[in-house]
Amino acid sequence: MRSRVRGWRWRRSPLRRRCDVVEAWALLAVVVLLVVGAPLAGVAVGWRVYDDARARAAAQRAERHRVAAVLVEDAPAAVASPTGRQPAYSVRVRWTEPGGGSRTGMAQVPAGAQRGEHTHVWLDSGGRWVRPPENASAVWQHTLMAGLFTTGAAVAVVVGVHIAGRRVSARRRLAEWERGWERTGPEWRRHTP
Repeated sequence: MRSRVRGWRWRRSPLRRRCDVVEAWALLAVVVLLVVGAPLAGVAVGWRVYDDARARAAAQRAERHRVAAVLVEDAPAAVASPTGRQPAYSVRVRWTEPGGGSRTGMAQVPAGAQRGEHTHVWLDSGGRWVRPPENASAVWQHTLMAGLFTTGAAVAVVVGVHIAGRRVSARRRLAEWERGWERTGPEWRRHTP
């Protein structure tokens, strides 16, 4: 029958080796890093990404402006969808520039939009078509993805280092046992019939 004694690596014992103490401290460090360090790393990176994404979205809102446009062609008809969401299609639209000239370009419109309907396009300060500025949900999406990725990466690194350390420790322990057996083995063999 096998019994397990908890915390034996922390107690003084003539059987306890230095590698046992090192393993106990390493396990404690791994637990602290997994419970505290990895989430803190994720929050720190997420906070930084959030600040950067908010600044980028604010710069995009300051630089870009929305202009009314008219569809020049029909969008493909709506299709039956099990989710109920209709895709957006790129169609040619025309808008009037601030100087009075007319320009055409592509814009995303809902399925089934007809020629002559009004929509909006986003232009930069040079009058070129650009994507709409990032909204708050995109900022939060970047933030959460960066935080979760960082937390996962930190967990993977800590667990990987711990596994590598355990393998090195096991090799050293086996080498210590081998050296110990080399010292005591001859004495045991003398007493064996």
